[in-house]
Order: sequence, then C-alpha cells, then structure tokens
Amino acid sequence: MTLLVFGRTGQLARELQRRGEVLALGRNEADLTDPAACAAQIARIGPRAVINAAAYTAVDRAEEEEAQAFTVNAEAPAAMAREAARLGIPFLHVSTDYVFDGSGTRPWRPEDRPAPLGAYGRTKLAGERGVAEAGGRHVILRTSWVFSAHGRNFVKTMLRLGEERGRLGVVADQVGGPTSAAAIARALLAMAGALAEGRGRGGLYHYCGAPAVSWAGFAREIFARAGMDVAVEEISAADYPTPARRPLNSRLDCSAILRDHGLRQPDWRADLDEVLRELGVQAGAGRGA
Repeated sequence: MTLLVFGRTGQLARELQRRGEVLALGRNEADLTDPAACAAQIARIGPRAVINAAAYTAVDRAEEEEAQAFTVNAEAPAAMAREAARLGIPFLHVSTDYVFDGSGTRPWRPEDRPAPLGAYGRTKLAGERGVAEAGGRHVILRTSWVFSAHGRNFVKTMLRLGEERGRLGVVADQVGGPTSAAAIARALLAMAGALAEGRGRGGLYHYCGAPAVSWAGFAREIFARAGMDVAVEEISAADYPTPARRPLNSRLDCSAILRDHGLRQPDWRADLDEVLRELGVQAGAGRGA
C-alpha cells in the first residue's frame, strides 16, 4: 500500500516526492475543482495514508474568485477526508496562518479563535472544518511563508529582484516564520507514517520555521547568505497595498507538535542555505561580490 499525495508540481508536493515513496496525482488525474473525482481516487487506490498538498493559493485573485477557491480549498479536502474516514485511512491536510487576523504579537496557538481577513483565509478555514467534521483520523497542519527552490516564492523573488536592483523596499511590519517546503514534507511524512501504523495523535497543529522575522529581515538574510549587495528599505504593509489584506502577526506556537510528535521548529536559516545551494547560488557570487 502506498502513500497518496494530491498535488505534483507545487513546492510541497515536489518535496514529498523527493523524500518518500509516494504516488502523487497531478491536476490531470485529480482536479480539485471536482471533489467527487478526488474522493474516487482514494477509493480506487486504497493508500495507507493521504496527504493533500494541493490548494488554491492565489491570495489576491481569490478576492475575485472566492467560489473557485472555496471548491478547491474547502469542498475538495472535505470530500477527500470523508472518503478517507469511510475507508479508515489517515488524512493529512495543510492549512495556513491566514486563518487568523494577525492581531497582537504573541504566537497563535492552534486553539485560538480564527478570524480570516480575506477570501483565501476563509476558504482555508472552511477546509479545516470540513476535514475535522469528516470524523476520521486526521492531521491539519497550519504553516506559513513557504519557500523552496521550486515554483514562485519570496526567496526566488528576492534573488531575481536583487540581481536587477541595488535597493528594494520590503514590508517590515508583517512578522512570521519562514518555512521550507522540505521541512514541511519531512513533518508530514513522519506524522503520516505514525498514523498509518496506529501511533501518534491526530488533530490541529502549527508548524513553521524559527526564529520569527519580518519580510524585510528575511530579505536581508537572503541577500547576506547569497553574497548580494542589496539595500533593504523597510516599508509598511500600508505602503504596499494589495487586493487581499495580509495578517501582520503570523507567528505560530508550535509547542503542540513538539509535545505530541517530537517535531521541533526548523531553523529557516539553515534551510535557506540548502535552498540557495540547490539554486546554485554561492555566497559571494551576487551583486557587488
């Protein structure tokens, strides 16, 4: 029996395929706009566990396409979770810090009351609830600020812009925990294996990189480790308006996952070094070196 992953080309799906014996289904095999078809794939394959690594993640576009985002982020995972529950298969689902409103400064705990600021967060929260209400063995893993050597993410954007410009304005009043897709994949595979073997607890967990940092601080670290001479000017989120509001405080309390699964917060700086090496970026190879 195999581990089934929904998603094939996204950051997390790629890392899961690199680190585990998984069957990853792309959009042509499992389109999340067709929840019933996704559930049918679980019944057809009969895996030992299921990880949903696919989602509608276009945060700004979701403001205009909330119905489509709701189908992908809420209806599809709920349908998958119900089928997994019917078959007695553990189901693991990835969610986001965007379910919170970003108020305050303390890290958000899993039991804190969600209050999403926009459509993306609302649809992800609905997906969480659908998975939990399915009644099977499950894990909902909230994470934040995902980066890797694949796809579109903040690290790759900063490297590209840093090659083009000597100074960048980066938001400094949004603070969170950058998290490598590789670290998330390792955590999910460990929990999936434990649940499939009847060990470990299910439920809602937080998992993100440490230490907490602002986007501007993250950018400075990227440029420093890449050996790029780029000045980072701190700006506020209000100076960089977007269709969807972002939470200012994306800190996540990860003590529960350490207690129940022995998974410590990864140091995003070490993971950043790994991503830079994979991208072929050598310290001292950038602008001004």
